[in-house]
Amino acid sequence: MASERGNVTKELYLPNKIIQENAFVKSMDEYRKLYKRSIESPEQFWKEIADEFYWKSEKKGKFFSYNFDISKGSVYVEWMKGSSTNMCYNVLDRNVIEKGFGDKVAYYWEGNDPDDHATITYKELLRNVCKFSNVLKRKGVKKEDCVAIYLPMIMEVVVAMLACSRIGAIHSVIFGGFSSQSLAQRILDAKCSVLITADGVWRGTKLLNLKETVDEAYKICKENGHHMKASIVVKHLGPPESKEDHLKKVTKEAKRPVYDLKTPWNPDIDCWWHEEMNSVNDNCEPEWVDAENPLFVLYTSGSTGKPKGVIHTTGGYLLYAATTFKYVFDYHSEDIYFCTADVGWITGHTYVVYGPLAQGATSVMFEGLPFHPHPGRYWEIIDKYKVTKFYTAPTAIRALMKYGDSHVTKYDRSSLKIMGSVGEPINPEAWLWYHKIVGKEQCSIVDTFWQTETGGHVITPLPGCTPTKPGSATLPFFGVVPALLNDEGKEIHGSGEGYLVFKKPWPGMMRTVYKSHERFETTYFEKFIGYYCTGDGARRDEDGYYWVTGRVDDMLNVSGHLLSTAQVESALIEHKAVSETAVVSHPHPVKGECLYAFIVLKEGYQFNSEVEIELRAKVRNKIGPFASPEFLHHASGLPKTRSGKIMRRILRKIARNDHDLGDLSTLADPQVVDELYKTRPKNI
Repeated sequence: MASERGNVTKELYLPNKIIQENAFVKSMDEYRKLYKRSIESPEQFWKEIADEFYWKSEKKGKFFSYNFDISKGSVYVEWMKGSSTNMCYNVLDRNVIEKGFGDKVAYYWEGNDPDDHATITYKELLRNVCKFSNVLKRKGVKKEDCVAIYLPMIMEVVVAMLACSRIGAIHSVIFGGFSSQSLAQRILDAKCSVLITADGVWRGTKLLNLKETVDEAYKICKENGHHMKASIVVKHLGPPESKEDHLKKVTKEAKRPVYDLKTPWNPDIDCWWHEEMNSVNDNCEPEWVDAENPLFVLYTSGSTGKPKGVIHTTGGYLLYAATTFKYVFDYHSEDIYFCTADVGWITGHTYVVYGPLAQGATSVMFEGLPFHPHPGRYWEIIDKYKVTKFYTAPTAIRALMKYGDSHVTKYDRSSLKIMGSVGEPINPEAWLWYHKIVGKEQCSIVDTFWQTETGGHVITPLPGCTPTKPGSATLPFFGVVPALLNDEGKEIHGSGEGYLVFKKPWPGMMRTVYKSHERFETTYFEKFIGYYCTGDGARRDEDGYYWVTGRVDDMLNVSGHLLSTAQVESALIEHKAVSETAVVSHPHPVKGECLYAFIVLKEGYQFNSEVEIELRAKVRNKIGPFASPEFLHHASGLPKTRSGKIMRRILRKIARNDHDLGDLSTLADPQVVDELYKTRPKNI
């Protein structure tokens, strides 16, 4: 088999016959017919799907319209504009009232500690969402106000998201691993006046005091002239007993409650979630909004270092999340579905919350880590709940491979039918281990390509019909028209490699960048006029399968977290000793990519272990621990053109110890390159 990521293999893995018998799409001929209809008659195709959901009012006339050509006017995408609906009603009320799913389990919740677990039904979830909707309204939250959510993977995060959608507010979920500066940056950009957080969370054996991070973020917001109205705090770790009782008890490692947890408190804005919930009723009528009203803003790294607030709207996103979930995971009502993603990222939005709930699914939500308290935690959970559909990241798969097969095989995985991969291209070795060891060669694997901006899967196998190749994202989803372009913007037909772009819109794609439509246009539509540009490269083989090769700009994907080099560089340059810095990607056996930072110091400073610790701390504090550079390369200078531009192409070669440098004629000082090869870190 091919050994490097993205290498084409001739070997095909055919769909499992048992899965195929019950699949929604049972053959490639059936896929081609559906795909053709979705492209040639998109209004009819998506209207049939829209009819499965509830619309308070429907607009007669054009079902969708768009403009991808920036030279012909403003770029826009609209689906069902003029129709009114409510996301929360469609994923909760509709399931409880119309489908009779009130007593069906919506989520099995697994905490960081294996003994910590809970269950919530659709009826209970609806009741909690209605109550929290009333809490938000009492705090002054109105339609199209933006609410920040900074929570761990607990049930309250789903309740908060759905409560925002119920009252027509926009939610901004911010990953709980972000630093106070990153949190403040996102609050300020969206002008959030209310934030929902928790006192703390265990990540494995590491205790994180989220409220301390929040309070530091508030200080930054205040310094920038922004004041918060309310902070609603979930008592997730703190004990319910009185303070005197706390002193008599001892906290057990990585378990709840934490008796000595100190939660900073500002009575002017802070309030406890449970106290607020106890003082409201459970009746809240949904706010009916236009299909093109914003549902949420989710920040992704920008090439300038300033995060982009990606906007997804209500109607189109509902259709696309529900449809991709149904077909890509071949979801049936008896399935138990487990996605390991954090809700702070788009995978958590689409395939932990909105997609599964729109189909009335029963899901597993997991708070912990795959290695705590042992490396078999995922497989233990699959065994416990008899999970049938499983979705995780290549980073986790590669990391778990290192622990050996015994941590997998000791648990019963016979319930598994379909296993997914998300976040980055999966290398063939990891794909094959996943298939042979985890799935016992009985499962279909769906290696999905998509982005925060796309809202859902855009290139993916369908488990009942698609013969798969290890490492290939395979074929476009319904309504998606990909293309490969060369540097001149000319389409590459047949097999070849180039920039991955899309020619037509689909319902779930982003509509704009929050409060910066110009940035939306220049980032995604200016490079190649008439196309949505993903920023990724891809190869198409002779069978029409797509192999995504990764970012082609100054972005990199670390453990599924998309980071801009500018963002990391801006953190490093703040150190008093740093004169100049450049960050590039470096292959990593577990993370896929890691950060390799070139550091040029000011005169009079020494590069030592103390400086290294301080530099990593700068990145951790400014962005988060996941962005900490793996390698720090002390450089006397950086390779630049005569005009002063850093040649990152050469830096990437040096980071990999690749001496095939190509043309160096534009370099101002070629000797810098030789020096950098000699001074590469010894721990690589």
